[in-house]
Amino acid sequence: MLWSLIKILAFVAIVALAALGAGYLMEAEGGMQITAAGYEINLGPLQSVIALLVLVALIWIGFKLLGLLVAVIKFLNGDETAISRWFDRGRERRGYQALTEAMKALASGEGRKALTRAAKAEKLLGKPDLTNLLVAQAAEAAGDARKAEDAYKKLIRDPETKFIGIRGILRQRLSAGDTETARKLAEKALELKPQHAETQEVLLELQTKAHDWAGARRTLKARQRAGLLPREVYKRRDAVLALAEAMELEKSDPGSAVARDKAIEANKLSPDLVPAAVMAARAHIAMGSPRTAAKVIRKAWEAQPHPDLAAAFAEIAPDETPDQRIKRFGALAKIHPHHPETRLLMAELNVVAEDFPEARRALGDLAEKGGDARVYTLMAAIERGEGSPDTVVKGWLARALTAPRGPQWVCGKCHQINAEWGPVCEHCGAFDTLSWTTPPTPEAVSATSAQMLPLIVGALEERKAEEPAEEGAVVDVAPEPPEEGEAETDQESKEPTVAKAS
Repeated sequence: MLWSLIKILAFVAIVALAALGAGYLMEAEGGMQITAAGYEINLGPLQSVIALLVLVALIWIGFKLLGLLVAVIKFLNGDETAISRWFDRGRERRGYQALTEAMKALASGEGRKALTRAAKAEKLLGKPDLTNLLVAQAAEAAGDARKAEDAYKKLIRDPETKFIGIRGILRQRLSAGDTETARKLAEKALELKPQHAETQEVLLELQTKAHDWAGARRTLKARQRAGLLPREVYKRRDAVLALAEAMELEKSDPGSAVARDKAIEANKLSPDLVPAAVMAARAHIAMGSPRTAAKVIRKAWEAQPHPDLAAAFAEIAPDETPDQRIKRFGALAKIHPHHPETRLLMAELNVVAEDFPEARRALGDLAEKGGDARVYTLMAAIERGEGSPDTVVKGWLARALTAPRGPQWVCGKCHQINAEWGPVCEHCGAFDTLSWTTPPTPEAVSATSAQMLPLIVGALEERKAEEPAEEGAVVDVAPEPPEEGEAETDQESKEPTVAKAS
């Protein structure tokens, strides 16, 4: 409204100044005399000015007519668009000027101005493949999502700009949180441009979040064929996806042969992937191939000792005695004899076998170096087994209650701890970022250390209870467990990893 008022006032001012100037010219003396071909023309001051303006207009019209004559000659010589180009030349000039102004406004962050200039360029140029994209980007910058979507839909109608339109709507759906529609759009975009790196990455992320493991494997293969992934990285991530597929099949159909095959495939792709090795070993055990299962576990143990590997190794011979188990696990322990996990494993086995001096030797100096909850709990078990006073046992338990838990599944992207391994982080959704390591800021365990309490008060106290107590003798009582809520774990979690299999 204000701008319209300003334009009206400016027009009135110009008319007033022109009338004032004309009045001065009419009152002025002198003029201009033109003599040509025996004729003499005398013009006053006002008439002279008007004649000059008419002359300029005639010259401008002459140049335009000359240009039209050239266009007609070109048309007669076979250039079918020469005349139309001549008429559209001024329109195109204004259109490209508006397009330039729109691009400058968009680059400077002036969304509304860019949108206005882009709309003007769209009307003047008539080139939707060029102006629709600019309109869409300007609308996004101005916060007009609906207009931007309309512009992207126009781009989709043109085969040459279809990919650009789909990609634009894909970004909008991602911003709106509509991941299901975004996944379908990404699949469509990848069909149009299979080598497009950004679309492959977006689709892979959406597929893993949606647990579309089969689709994610196809996308991963496309990335590898495009040369965007080294072969080793591809094999590792393909193994993670195959394992995720196997785990999902196992949940829906326990004992499924397809799940076993997927687990074995994942282990072959990445033998050092601990969860894949565990699941593959159990698959081989179920198929009656304990030697193959042992080979799979030893291969993974070479890469990284892990308690889940020890648990799977124990399942190979579930009915063996504690001494037989120690002998069989000796071959596994020789691979990394000084690794903390190996020492903890052998200490647990010897505690179960009630060889407490050997268990102490297996632990070595782990407790003195600032161990975790498992180390201190095992020390409490050893002290209990050797008949140490309750104050000593309770001292180790107190340290276990406040000690860090040790290595856990930690996300390399958000550094959050995951309760168990998964193909994606349960906190940030990142794919294949979990590693078995000590958290940067170890958490205290409190209730979780109670998982090892049965090792102290379970088998040993049961053995003491079975022995007939002498009349009047005082029976040694185990220390009181933590308060209710701290030690609430199911019976299965109360048993130590290897002892449970025995």
